[in-house]
Amino acid sequence: MSLNALLAWPLIAGAALGLAGPRLGRALPPAVAVRLLTTAALVSALATGFALAVAAFAALAQVPFVSALGHWSVTVLDTGPHVPATAGVLAGATVTALALAAAMRALRGGRELVTAALICRDLDDAGGGLVVLDDEHPDAYALPGVRGRIVVSTAMLHALSADERRVLLAHEAAHLAHGHHLYIQVAELAAAANPLLRPVARAIAAAVERDADEIAATEVADRRLAARALARAGMARASVPTHPRTLAGALGATDADVVTRARALLAPPPPHRRILAALVTAMILATSAVSLATAKQTERRFETAQASYTRHT
Repeated sequence: MSLNALLAWPLIAGAALGLAGPRLGRALPPAVAVRLLTTAALVSALATGFALAVAAFAALAQVPFVSALGHWSVTVLDTGPHVPATAGVLAGATVTALALAAAMRALRGGRELVTAALICRDLDDAGGGLVVLDDEHPDAYALPGVRGRIVVSTAMLHALSADERRVLLAHEAAHLAHGHHLYIQVAELAAAANPLLRPVARAIAAAVERDADEIAATEVADRRLAARALARAGMARASVPTHPRTLAGALGATDADVVTRARALLAPPPPHRRILAALVTAMILATSAVSLATAKQTERRFETAQASYTRHT
């Protein structure tokens, strides 16, 4: 496969993943969707950035001044498929902008997690990591940290029955136990590095809530109870039009599409979809293999160009 084809693959795969991401998030079991789509998004973002960087470097290396500094033969670099100068400049500008966006998103995500961890340290729990706030606004969310906390307001507890409270707390506990916050941070980072993946990041956020729903329904062994608890918690939260904004980094049971999630709980558990999961896995492996092939082919080309430069000088 030529270098140009290798460089094009991550861009095509990223666009395809962005288009198919929402459907994949709905079709795959939530737990599988969270892990598989997050891995696919991260690999796709890294591969796209690497391909753009290689394209920019390959075009820059053909500039006589740069090739002289690197001791590369321009004739060898110009032989066969090569990256046009205009495409190289565009690739360089794009990868620089995306790298800056990813760095800013990484800093913001790190700041959110650190802030949540510091808040967790200062909160006194009522046992088992549960913090009950005396608040008239119905709310419940999970805060990540070394010792994460489940925060629920007294108004939310009063709005639910005892069994419904079990569902709500099991949902929030699932977020902490399965590290859902980290998957969302990685997905958002990948979307910042490759904007084509933004639909995938949204699909992962929805799958995270669906995964916690399924875990809670399994724990109480009653899918209808879980759906009812989710619906009533959502109605209670929506009853306050000027609800305070949830803390950054927190995951709340009623933050996503409650109606769709309640309908999913009223249906049978999602099927495994092994073939679909295998196809996504194959795309991840193919993208990784293409990036490795790109690196090796680029290295051989520059080694040949350097050897030719040395012979002629």
